[in-house]
Amino acid sequence: MKNFVFVSPNFPDSYWQFCSELKKNGMRVLGIGDCPYFELRQELRETLDDYYKVSNLENYDEVFRAVAFLTYKFGKIDWLESNNEYWLERDAALRTAFHITTGLQSSDMDRIKHKSAMKAYYEKAGIPTARYHLVDKKEDALAFAHEVGYPVIVKPDNGVGANNTYRLEKDADLDNFFATKDSNIYIMEEFVNGEVRTYDGIIDSKGEPLFETGNVTPQSIMDIVNNNDNSIYYIVKDLSPEMRDLGRRTVKAFNVRSRFVHLEFFVLKADQKGLGKKGDIIGLEVNMRPAGGYSPDMYDYSNETNVYKLWADMVAFDKITIPLDRPHHFCAFCGRRDGKNFVMEHDAIIAKYGKHIKMSGRIPKALSGAMADQMYLANFDTEEEMQQFYRDLLECKA
Repeated sequence: MKNFVFVSPNFPDSYWQFCSELKKNGMRVLGIGDCPYFELRQELRETLDDYYKVSNLENYDEVFRAVAFLTYKFGKIDWLESNNEYWLERDAALRTAFHITTGLQSSDMDRIKHKSAMKAYYEKAGIPTARYHLVDKKEDALAFAHEVGYPVIVKPDNGVGANNTYRLEKDADLDNFFATKDSNIYIMEEFVNGEVRTYDGIIDSKGEPLFETGNVTPQSIMDIVNNNDNSIYYIVKDLSPEMRDLGRRTVKAFNVRSRFVHLEFFVLKADQKGLGKKGDIIGLEVNMRPAGGYSPDMYDYSNETNVYKLWADMVAFDKITIPLDRPHHFCAFCGRRDGKNFVMEHDAIIAKYGKHIKMSGRIPKALSGAMADQMYLANFDTEEEMQQFYRDLLECKA
């Protein structure tokens, strides 16, 4: 029996399903987390063969000792994973230390965690990216901003989500950034007037896709966080041939194997000097895990499948064991921010869209910065229906 260590199996809440499907596929599932065992949801407790509680998942030595104990008790660990961006480097360090060869190693981290290092691999795939500058001296950053023209975007070179991401409109903004910035290494990029679209997939040990889909995010996550705004995005009904090709080329360039991926691109909204024409696709960044929040469930609703099982099949068998020829739909996420005077209240939403809604509820505080406070997931067969859903849910009283 193969041993799988799942780090932080209780967050996000739906990740217990990854563990459950691993168990069904004959794996021994061992959890490491900082949540007391009896506070784990019942379904997760029933899945885990053992659980090692640490006082702090940030403490590498403590988590190292947990893996060492599980190795002593059950034998060599075959897989270790969290499927979580926050723990990606920690996962790789543990795999490297315990010679777990089924996933990313510490030596892989630079190209998949540092936005500046990603540029070369997008270039290898034949995909252009925005010009950039690694922030050091203010005069050099100022020269870059004048070269590409304001606005420019600054964000941590190794960061998660839209945290500490800023749009600088003028020299005074750049001065203020330098006066207040923290110790992170920042990357500055020319602003791209584009809509974010993604290639999401499960990749086997040979670098071939077992499952493919994608999403569209019409808004800037940076603006949602900085402006405390509502949030929308959706899973596409069908992945376009162009995005499928770009995603597969990126997977090859980054030598992705045995992973869930979430690869981000810009589609230009207008001609942009130095980047391309309206509709051209620009590389943004790669994420070697499922998209965050409710996306795995949205993959399921959109494709009438079970991506938790598809991923567990990849782990256990290096192939999938359920058919994918099911009807596809748009799956829309709508996050409404507390404090806004919405026209349509919850009961009215259910009355009009109840047959479409797959899930609704409060968004956990850990996710609310980028996703708002109250969420609705709904399936639609046409883009027109989906856009009306967004208009209805986000309309506010004058």
